Amino acid sequence: METIMVYLENMFAGLPKTPEVEHLKQELLSGMEDKYLELKREGKSENEAIGIVISEFGNIEELTAELGIQPVSAEEAVPVLTEEEAYAYTTAKRNAGFWIGLGVLLCASGVAFLIFMDTLFDNYATSAANRSVETGAVLGLIGMFVLIAIAVGMFIHSGMKLERFSHMEKGFQLPYTLKMSIQHSRESFALTYRIAIITGVCLCILSPVFIFAASSINDNYASYGVSAFMVMAGVGAFLFVYYGNIQGAYTNLLEKHQLTVEKKQEVKVVRAVEAIVWPLATAIFLFTGFVYQRWDINWAIFPITGILSGSFSNVYHIMKSKNPS
Repeated sequence: METIMVYLENMFAGLPKTPEVEHLKQELLSGMEDKYLELKREGKSENEAIGIVISEFGNIEELTAELGIQPVSAEEAVPVLTEEEAYAYTTAKRNAGFWIGLGVLLCASGVAFLIFMDTLFDNYATSAANRSVETGAVLGLIGMFVLIAIAVGMFIHSGMKLERFSHMEKGFQLPYTLKMSIQHSRESFALTYRIAIITGVCLCILSPVFIFAASSINDNYASYGVSAFMVMAGVGAFLFVYYGNIQGAYTNLLEKHQLTVEKKQEVKVVRAVEAIVWPLATAIFLFTGFVYQRWDINWAIFPITGILSGSFSNVYHIMKSKNPS
């Protein structure tokens, strides 16, 4: 049966990826499956059944001519992805997820280090030792910028590693056997992905506990709780990015080439909004913390931003569905 599916994939490789063609393909596959099973019940061997099915259903030109479906031209044809290219892509996405996730963790740790050092010197400095307070802020800033600089280097490194696969944005095809192999890999990874996401969510939800615990001991210790909150949330973000990138690689290979132009535009708009909203949320978090000393409640900025970001994505999708351009 797998031979028949491979043959069918090859027959439709030169046709446009439209709903009409996909519907025709599914109808042919269903008919071929029924015929194959019928021949097997009659006692035909595997090779005999496959040969008869292909001979009876193998002429796709007449069907496409009747339906007015034209093969794609050489300029419009998309390349077929090889097993080596698919493996290299998933490996690159996995590595990029690790470095980007680690970079996010370093950024969060940098902010945590700044808050920790500033609070440490502020709490233990006497009123006459203002220099100690300034030293804490300076050391915290130096540590934060060093960590952020390392993180930015990781982001750039990851982006450059993925540039070699930019041609995949124009579309590609997967051989049937390769598609089934990737599908199996995604199914095997599903449990690991779910556990990682659940763990990351739990870490983010539990991270504010450090703020409450530190505040309950002493109001001056609230900032220490914020530092722990940032690090724990950073670990959660690392899990999201790393395992999300692996899952995203499988999704891109299996589904991305089937996305419509409208869906691709929707993804670009949502990503553009997120690129503005999250840095803005971080800036508000730091401003309200250092200027107004509201570390006890300003952590809520991040879950609120996450809810608003998800809501925007859903609203945009609904509006585009109601008003197609």
